[in-house]
Formats: sequence, structure tokens, C-alpha cells
Amino acid sequence: MRPLALITVIALLALGCGPAAPTSVPAASSAPSAVAADASPRPPTSELPSLAPGLARLEPADGAYFGLNLDWDHETAKAAGDELGHMPSVWVQFARFPLDDGGRKNLDDFIDQVASVGGIGLITLEPYDGLGAVTAAAATELADLLAGYQTTKGVRTFVRFAHEMNGSWYPWSQQPAAYISAFRRVAAAVHERAPGSAMVWAPNQGWGYPFPSGTFAAKAGSTVIAELDTDGDGHLSPADDPYAPYYPGDDAVDWVGMSLYHWGLAYPWGENEMPPAGSFAAMLGGQADGAHADARKIPDFYKVYVEGHDRPMAIVETAILYDPAATNGPTEADLKTAWFHEVFGPSTRAAFPRIRMLNWFEWRKKESEVRRVIDWRLGSDPALARSLLDAVPGWLIFGGPTP
Repeated sequence: MRPLALITVIALLALGCGPAAPTSVPAASSAPSAVAADASPRPPTSELPSLAPGLARLEPADGAYFGLNLDWDHETAKAAGDELGHMPSVWVQFARFPLDDGGRKNLDDFIDQVASVGGIGLITLEPYDGLGAVTAAAATELADLLAGYQTTKGVRTFVRFAHEMNGSWYPWSQQPAAYISAFRRVAAAVHERAPGSAMVWAPNQGWGYPFPSGTFAAKAGSTVIAELDTDGDGHLSPADDPYAPYYPGDDAVDWVGMSLYHWGLAYPWGENEMPPAGSFAAMLGGQADGAHADARKIPDFYKVYVEGHDRPMAIVETAILYDPAATNGPTEADLKTAWFHEVFGPSTRAAFPRIRMLNWFEWRKKESEVRRVIDWRLGSDPALARSLLDAVPGWLIFGGPTP
């Protein structure tokens, strides 16, 4: 997750602080950087599902999956489903890529939990060793692992490769040609060898682009500037398209995705503040709203990539900031109810019918941007969570039954 509003202020007001580091970074893998040829046999595909006519991989015929980004160090899938009173259908995990022994073990354990509740896994691959480490051999190993999860565990998987690539805070940031090559390499292996899996392309929301304060921002004069300079003025600036240079192509992308949070109304953020009506839709469409009145118009992501490219969309991460230590302002119930209705309400459903996945960020953690513990969880108040989920019409798709 990234504080979109904070990044916007950094970009527009040229503040000196950069985005936060990842919450945790696994031990480095030892994958080679050279592209390796692959001649290993493919797994059997007789038991893997065929694609439904007219639908993308794993796209439901109607409705949207409900999912959780769960803090796996402190909670289990079963416990989370019990708290919410509804079992999520999608579960999110992060994995350093290429995989090392520890990463494979973590994924195996994750898939076991997902299998135990009849869910679908969403694996976010993070190439911290750089895009050059994403070899054909690494992609093939991953695809075969995913096919095995389908055939032996009954678990289908989404693959979100190198998310937020248009940001400036990851080693894979703002390198469009290298990123597209690596994405397509992984997608080719997944599409050939793991028919039960789907590739998700998920840039960062574009307000604040090109996020110049980040460690991995494209440097003036570098060769990538020409790739990113969509308006042809010789510079990378907020006037350039934050999405188009990074799109890997329709043959490689099954779903498009994005993370959309409500961090507050004004810098320096961290206060418990109600979201303006329509703010979720405004962020998705690149429009200014009451929280971001000075935001420039950016491309309408839904219109361009969902409707224009005929792809289902995943809101891979969403939640609203709530500081439990605050002594004034809206209550937790007020905040989470308001944002829940922004994301899951009938107006969102009507305006964006091909949003087919909505995942809540179910974490309580210290956020470096506000220097306090923020409780993003929907399940922090189980009674509230149950009442909100109970009230959603039948289009929201849940997973296995709760006890």
C-alpha cells in the first residue's frame, strides 16, 4: 500500500520526504540474472479449468469477489472469516521473486490456508533483486507451482506482478521497457502452464505522478525518460500519462487493478476525517474531489483500461485511515461505514460494473507517514463488519462457509 494523497502532496508541493519502505522484506534470493532456456515438461492440464466464453481468466460471470489483505503473522483465514461472519473468497500474499526456499515455504503455507476455507489466492510478486532477475526459468518454476496448487490443493491463483511499477519506491519502478518484458515473460509461462491462474496488472493510482522524491525515480537525462515522456516535451512531469508506458499488452494482461485508500483530507494526514461523497469514484476516474481539489486531471483508468481494453478490474487493496488514539473527530464506525459504502455501495456498483474483486486491507500497523498505529481493519469491530457485509446485495461473492 502507498499513501496516495501524501504522494500527491510530495509531487505537487515538492516536499522532501519519500514514500515508506515495505513493511517487511524477505531474505534475498540467489536467482541468476541471465535468461535461461526452459525444456522441462509441462504439468498435466486435463484437470485444469477451461476459460469461460467471453470472460477473462477467473472472472465471475456476475458479481465481485470479496477479499482480504490479511496480516498472516497475527491471524488465520478461518479466524478472519469468523470475525466478519462471511468467508472472503480472495486472500492476498506477498512474495519476493524469484522465489527462494523460504518464499516457497511461505507460499505453500499460504495456499494451505486458502484451501482450508475454499478460497482463491492472490500472490503479489516483488522482484527486489531487480527486473533482470526475472528469468524464464524463474517464471516457469512459478507457473508449475501454481498449476500444482490447482491440481493438488484445488486453489486457483491471481498473480499481481511488480505492483505500483509507475511509482518511485521499488527497485522495479519507472523502467517501462524492462518492466513490460519481465511481465510478459511471467505471463507467457503462467498462461501456458497454469491455466487456472490469471495475471493482474496493477499500477499505483496516478495522482502525484511521477512521484519525484522516491529512491527509484527516473533520473533526468536517463534513457527511460524518452519512454516515459508521453507528451513529447523532453521531460518527465505530471503532464505525462502515469499508466500507458507501463501497459504490457492485452495478450499478457487478464485483469487490471489498483489500490485505493482514504488517507484523509489534507496534508500532513493522519487525522480521522470522513471521505467526501463520491471520492472513491473520483480517484478511480482521475477527477478532483473534495479531498483532492488541486489534483490535475489524469486519465480515467476505468474508461481506458477496463472499458477500452475490455478487462475486469480488481481493487486489490482498500481501506480508510482510523487512528485509535485520536480523542476527537469521527468514530471508527462512522469512518469505516462511510468508506465501505463508497466502495461497496450501489452507486459504485452501477458506475463500475466490471469491478470484479474488492479486497479490504485487514491490518493494524504503524504507518511511517503518520508515525502512529493505524487500524485499517474492517474486522476490528466484528459486529459492525457483519452488519455492513450482511447489507450488501447478493452480487458480492464469498468463499467457503464460516463455521
